[in-house]
Amino acid sequence: QVQLVESGGGLVQAGGSLRLSCAASGSIISINAMGWYRQAPGKQRELVADITDAGTTNYADSVKGRFTISRDNAKNTVYLQMNSLKPEDTAVYYCNTRGTLVTGPRFSSWGQGTQVTVSS
Repeated sequence: QVQLVESGGGLVQAGGSLRLSCAASGSIISINAMGWYRQAPGKQRELVADITDAGTTNYADSVKGRFTISRDNAKNTVYLQMNSLKPEDTAVYYCNTRGTLVTGPRFSSWGQGTQVTVSS
């Protein structure tokens, strides 16, 4: 009922930048929060950043000052601008969206993941 389409991953050298996008569609009446998580090989999935419908943001300490999350509520899309990338940022990045369906139930959906690789 909810589809998330991610884009923007790739290979970049250390110090470079990438911008991730995630568009939500489906039987959605409202979206409360959208966020980005990442999972490196052999590690648990961790929160990178999230943003509420009011625009309140939250960042992992490891990305503060380098990453910026934003959203376009009209397009149900969340972005992650990643600057000054480091090799330790290498991971699969997943979009997560939480909200309410037209039929009433709340939902939490995940994107398919996009690979970000930072070379040293």
